[in-house]
Parts: sequence; structure tokens; C-alpha cells
Amino acid sequence: MKRSPRVASTQPWLRTQFGWVDWVVAAAVLVMFYVVFRIAEGTTVSFTPEHVALDTNPARLPYYAGRSLLRMFVALGASTVFTFVYAYAAARSRRLEKILIPALDILQSVPVLAFLTVAIGAFIALFPHSFIGLELASIFAIFTSQAWNMTFSFYHSLITLPRELDELSRSLRLTRWMRFWKIEVPNGAIGLIWNGMMSFGGGWFFLVASEAVTVANSEYTLPGVGAYAGAAIVRGNLAYVFLAILAMAIMVIGVNFFFWRPMTAWAEKFKQEQSEATEVQRSLVLNFLRRSHWPQVLAPARRTITGWFARAGRVFGTDDRPLQVNGTRRRAGDIGFAAATIALIGWGLYSLLHYLHTTAGLGVFLEPFLLGMLTFARVIVLVAVATVVWVPIGVRIGSSPRLARIAQPVVQILASFPANFLFPLATWLFVRTGLSIDVGGILLMGLGAQWYILFNSIAGAMAIPTDLREAMDNLGVHGWHRWRRFIIPAIFPYYVTGGITASGGAWNASIVAEIVGFGGTTLTAHGLGAYIAKATEAGNYPQLIAGIAVMSLYVVGLNRLFWRPLYRLAEARYSMA
Repeated sequence: MKRSPRVASTQPWLRTQFGWVDWVVAAAVLVMFYVVFRIAEGTTVSFTPEHVALDTNPARLPYYAGRSLLRMFVALGASTVFTFVYAYAAARSRRLEKILIPALDILQSVPVLAFLTVAIGAFIALFPHSFIGLELASIFAIFTSQAWNMTFSFYHSLITLPRELDELSRSLRLTRWMRFWKIEVPNGAIGLIWNGMMSFGGGWFFLVASEAVTVANSEYTLPGVGAYAGAAIVRGNLAYVFLAILAMAIMVIGVNFFFWRPMTAWAEKFKQEQSEATEVQRSLVLNFLRRSHWPQVLAPARRTITGWFARAGRVFGTDDRPLQVNGTRRRAGDIGFAAATIALIGWGLYSLLHYLHTTAGLGVFLEPFLLGMLTFARVIVLVAVATVVWVPIGVRIGSSPRLARIAQPVVQILASFPANFLFPLATWLFVRTGLSIDVGGILLMGLGAQWYILFNSIAGAMAIPTDLREAMDNLGVHGWHRWRRFIIPAIFPYYVTGGITASGGAWNASIVAEIVGFGGTTLTAHGLGAYIAKATEAGNYPQLIAGIAVMSLYVVGLNRLFWRPLYRLAEARYSMA
């Protein structure tokens, strides 16, 4: 009897030969979803007094670590969505850019801790009978520490898009939706991932601060590693403090191994180069996932879903709009937009000045303005020293994938460790050595701000095409000449992003770095950060508003007069066009 020929199945899962790798990946995904669901159950419990106290039993620490990680990743997801929307709007609208970018300058520098209590009260009012209000307030605090530098990085990648990629999109008449996902996001992927990594690390500081909060003279504690460490410090249990630090180190290393290292290795494919690098970023997790057949199995469903979105994205139009527009219409639109903006800002400024005039008088601005000069000097010194120290180190790490594999987890731990854990120790050292807090405050501010420059230097060095690096080697360009002609121009756009975010982070860190204590000793520096911290503690809202307004003025002035010209220079001369 003659057998009929076997017909290939049209179903991918019937054609695929599954192996043990596929079953391990499937099991890992199921376990991850199960853990997330179990941890998320605790976020919706009733808001009753018995949930306020934190159990410091070490057996509860893994659960607390899971709650903290869940908050961090939810905030990271919200920051990514915010980055895409905000940066795209600023890069694509000349009028919105004039408002959104200065607003971003202010938002990244306004001290989160100054208005965190108000935000917590608002979230509790929205969810009065659920712990989810406190959870959202904590996530909001972390979000405010993550979103700004990610947005700056992606905005800069949009405005420095290589000319050939722009022409390719226009010649193919891609929809703006396809241009965004096929060209603009890949172009900014490396910088966005490294800034996301930096943001994730910086978020630990605000996680610790937001897991133990005070609302309406009542203290509430969220289950988490930061709250666990705080409770252990209050009780004077050094063993439990060490366990909290150990748990945080394990989380940082684990997140780096299972998430950030695969992401950085995956982003290698977005490098703009003509020759393949001899050494690339590697990840055991990514290599393991690539051995799985699940992407092949899920490919038809993925193509169907992306097709739906591509068709829906046609409503945004195609990328073939003319480069020139009607001058008269543009000027009329600019005048109308400027008039509306000035009217709104003027009304808000009048209301603010009227409130201060009736409560404390307009002279309340003089003291914070003078103190701001001292904090401004600390910020300048910090950024200059961090540039000299960390840019060469970042370039060295980013230029060597082998060194990056070793240094990445170390840098992550250093950047992720909450700096406020070290402030009591720093206070003790300042007292023993006689170092003035006016000088030592620079060191404390640098504990949280310097890493932005390091991470962006690494990202810039990693984004340099291999063929350019090999050309410099073949031409024998080394030493200072190589830095001046090749490395500095290549990493300059990334450094500007790191510099502006480090500057904003330093202003924010001054709130907690200019007043530190240990035991019964409190050291206070002369500066705007200490002024705002005292006003917050005393509940003096006129001084608090005046301090924040002056800090915003300093930050915007610095960005307008210094960082913004550097942005334009990077866009005009140093983009990969």
C-alpha cells in the first residue's frame, strides 16, 4: 500500500521540535506571573491600623524584596511611556518644545520630598479604603526619579537623528507610527537603556524614602526593603540592617543579570556600523532565550498584532510632509501660542506673588537667592570633578565589552545603593576629621548625582560604530589626539544628557545632603538645600515655595545659558549624520 506524502502543518507549534530549553522558558514565565500576582495581592488589602506595623522577621524579607521590586518595575514602565510621549512631543513640535523642555528642567530639579506628603494625601483620598493609595504614592515618588533623564536621553536621540535615516523614512513614506518604532526608537535604544538602568538605580533612594511616610500626623509603612531597613535602624538592630543591605545587593545583582544585561546585549544590534565588532556585549540569559523556539511559535500572533497597530497608526499620517511651511501661517500660530502661554504663566505668577506678598512679603526671596549661590557653586564643582573622573572611566568601560560585563554589576550596585544610608557614617567622619559640611556636602551630593555622567559616558562609548574605532586604530590615532578628534565628539551628545541630569540630580540631592545627622549631632551647611529642608520640616509654606521657586530659577538659568547651547552644538556638529 502506497503512503500519502506528509503535508507540512501550517501550525508552527506542530512543526517545531520542542526541547528542554523551551519548557524551562515556559516554566520560568509561569512562575514569574505567579509570583507577581501573589505579591500584587498585598497591594489591595484594607487600609486598617493593623497593616501599619512592619514585621522585621528576616523570613519576611524575600516578600518585602518582591514588593519593592514590583514598585520599581511599575515605575520604570510608567517612566518609559512618559518618555516616549513627552520626548516625542517636545522633539516634533517647535512650539511645545519651548514649554516642555524648560518644564522638564524644572521638574527634574524640584525636590520630590518637598511635595511627597501632598501627593500621598491626594492618592489616599482617591483610594481611601485600600493600601493601593500608598502604593501609588510610592510609585509616583520613584517615577519622578526615573523619568527625567530617560526623557532627556530619548529627546536628544530624536533631535539628532542621522540625516540618512530621516531621508530613508521619507522616501519610503513610512507612517509616523512605523517611523517611531522602526527608526526613532532603535536609534535611541542604547542611550535609553543605559539611562533606564541609571534611573532604576537612582529610584532606590526614593523607594527608601517613600516606604515610610507621614500623612496627617500619622505614620504608615509599606512592606519593602527600604522600610525594613528603616525599622531596623530605629530599633538599633545592626544585624537586620546588614540583612536589608544584603537583600538590596542581591536584588541589584539579580536585576542586572536577568534584565539589564540582556537588554544591553540585545541593544547591540542597534549600533550604526558597517563592520561587525570583534567583541560584543553578551548575556547568558539572552543566549538562553535565543535558543528557545517560542519566538518562532508566537511569530504569527506577533505579526497579526503589529499589523493591527500598523494599520491603526495610519491615523497619524505618513512621513512625507514638506520641510517648508507657510511663513505667514507659522508666525500667526506662534503669536497665538505665545500669547496663550504668557497669559497662563502670568496668571500663575501673579497668584504666587500675591500669596507670598500677603503671607511673608516679597523679601522672602532674598535669603534663598543668596543661599542658592552657595549651592550653585557646589553643583558646578561636583559636575566638573565628576566629568574629569568618570568620563575616562566610562569610555574605558563602554569601549570594552569584556570589561563592561565585569564592571556593569559593580557600577549598578554603587549607583543603586541608597546614598542616605551613608549619611550618618559621613556625619561621623566629618566630626572626627573636622571637615566642614559646607565642603563635605559636595561629596554627599555626588553620591547620587555623579552616576548620571558615568552611565551616559558608557552608553556613548558603546554606541560608537566599530568601523570608526578600527579606523582610528589603523591610522594610529592615540592619546590626546584620539580623544580630541574622535572620542569627545562621539560621546559628546551623551555627555550633555548626563551632565544636565547630573546637575539636576545634584540640586535635588542638596535637600538631604546639606543637613545630616548622627546620634545627637546635626551638621547644617549654608545653602538652598538646607533652607528648603528646614522650611519643609517647619511647615513654613511661604519659605518652601520661595525656596523651590529660586531653585527652579537657578536650574532653568543654568540650563538655558550653558546646557542648552551645548545641546545645540551636539545637534549641529556631533550627531551621527
